[in-house]
Amino acid sequence: MRKKTIYTCQQCGHKTARWMGRCPGCGEWNCLVEEKPAPRGQISPGISGSGPVPVTDVLTIDEERYTTGLGELDRVLGGGVVPGSLVLVGGDPGIGKSTLLLQAAFSIAAQVGVVLYVSGEESARQIKMRARRLQALHPNLLLMAETDMSVVERCIQEINPVAVILDSIQTVFHPDVTSSPGSVAQVRECTGILMKVAKSTSIPIFVVGHVTKEGTLAGPRVLEHMVDTVLYFEGERHQSFRILRAVKNRFGSSHELGIFEMGNSGLAEVSNPSALFMAQRPAAVAGSAIVPSLEGTRPLLVEIQALVCPTGFGMPRRMTSGVDYNRVALIMAVLERRVGLKLANHDAYVSAVGGVKLDEPAVDLAIALAVASSFKEKPLASGLVVLGEVGLTGEIRAVSGMDKRLQEAAKLGFTRCIGPQREQQSTLLGIIDYTGIQSLAEALEAAMDR
Repeated sequence: MRKKTIYTCQQCGHKTARWMGRCPGCGEWNCLVEEKPAPRGQISPGISGSGPVPVTDVLTIDEERYTTGLGELDRVLGGGVVPGSLVLVGGDPGIGKSTLLLQAAFSIAAQVGVVLYVSGEESARQIKMRARRLQALHPNLLLMAETDMSVVERCIQEINPVAVILDSIQTVFHPDVTSSPGSVAQVRECTGILMKVAKSTSIPIFVVGHVTKEGTLAGPRVLEHMVDTVLYFEGERHQSFRILRAVKNRFGSSHELGIFEMGNSGLAEVSNPSALFMAQRPAAVAGSAIVPSLEGTRPLLVEIQALVCPTGFGMPRRMTSGVDYNRVALIMAVLERRVGLKLANHDAYVSAVGGVKLDEPAVDLAIALAVASSFKEKPLASGLVVLGEVGLTGEIRAVSGMDKRLQEAAKLGFTRCIGPQREQQSTLLGIIDYTGIQSLAEALEAAMDR
């Protein structure tokens, strides 16, 4: 009797009885892999064996979060580690994911209790070499080199640690699933087991995930849906600064940002990132504008740089780094139509300095003024920060968190701010000279008249 097989998409998890070049679920090419279906009647046990109960009768235990010893990591997690949470950490190869989690494991082991560090990519000896370099040696930190998920599950139940770290989810497999490690079936099954263990034992579990060349987490999208928190560890490999960003968090804000600096002894927290981003800023240079951005609850002063020059070809070139490409194109169209800057035959390059990615509307005015400053070859006024959303008619719209933004700007020595007109009275703190404007043309006049 011929054994039945199915074909599963490695991107979306869609199943089909025959192989096709293109997945009918997500439209990706060459992503269907042959797998054997699980035997019928095999149903994984649930998190809890109890039936439905009224919400008022659910027994709750007053459990507080505990710190990881890394303030930046605690900030992104929402204030610390939640017992029973499943956290996924993704990032480019070599960016420092294992270093970050090993330092956190050492701190938790030293302060709270036993931590189990499971690696499917390194031996215990190799992990100890890195731990010695990071000065992260502690008897409560247990190392385990294993890829069999059933063995890992059994060890967690026997040891009952206060936290578990698995590096990485693409290297482990369950013997009952016939597909290879990293496949949709294996990732889904192993993540389901970890979720069941975390919820039933209140043990927080950190899982490392690989990232594809497009910058997204490898494996099926169901992986991100199953976990409680998804963190991305970002940064340029040739720079020492790393940014930890939350894109999903069931226990806190998903807009928080943590900043680290990679050194010989591991990752060090950056307590004042605004001063770091402003340290090498050139003075009185055309094409530079400072914006007080707000990432979650943290204000950051970031420099926006723009370079505008006549194009040498028929089609002008646009390039961006750290800011949205389509947003820059829209702002340049507003500058040409509403202000009169002839940018149609000019190349434009816009960048957010420091490797940070800005996607909030408050940076619109800084992008517009940096482009206009470079086009006119005239620097903006010294000691100036700008913020505001630019509309299609050229109006400047209000943004949130003005008090935090202005306080951060004044702390670093900036004396003047240009922003929306309606915020002039409610946010003028007496510590910075605020100029309210209603249109982009007014902003250009106010930014370059001093």
